Amino acid sequence: MNIWPELEQGALATSTEAMHALARRLGEALPPESVLALSGDLGVGKTTFVQGLAEAFGIHERVTSPTFTLYNVHHGRRTLVHLDAYRLESPDQVEDLLLEDFLVAPYCLAIEWPERIAGWLPPDALNLKLSIEAPGRHRVQLFRAPPPFTAPAG
Repeated sequence: MNIWPELEQGALATSTEAMHALARRLGEALPPESVLALSGDLGVGKTTFVQGLAEAFGIHERVTSPTFTLYNVHHGRRTLVHLDAYRLESPDQVEDLLLEDFLVAPYCLAIEWPERIAGWLPPDALNLKLSIEAPGRHRVQLFRAPPPFTAPAG
């Protein structure tokens, strides 16, 4: 089944395994060079989603949130760069930390907390909003234009 219409309507995942499966399906459909902007509150499943992407790319190493390292690079059939922008205090830090090199992708780039670097996102980034509808019901919705970002607390 084509993943794009399902994501545009808002795909539901009711378990970690279902979130991984959804992300694997997207990973298999992604163009070779893709940027994913994963927005949503703490605990909505952004890192869980990236773990599913890693599975799609044949990455066997453990995928965890790069909150304190800012980014992790994982290699498999495809390369996945997982960037967590939560700790960036201003968009200027993208340039200061030389992160802008990651925004021109020869790989798949998955960005958590993209609102922190919204001005740096490429116009063709796929904007995915993750949310919790009810306990155990997570929604992943694709927006062709960036969704209105809510600044994270802190």
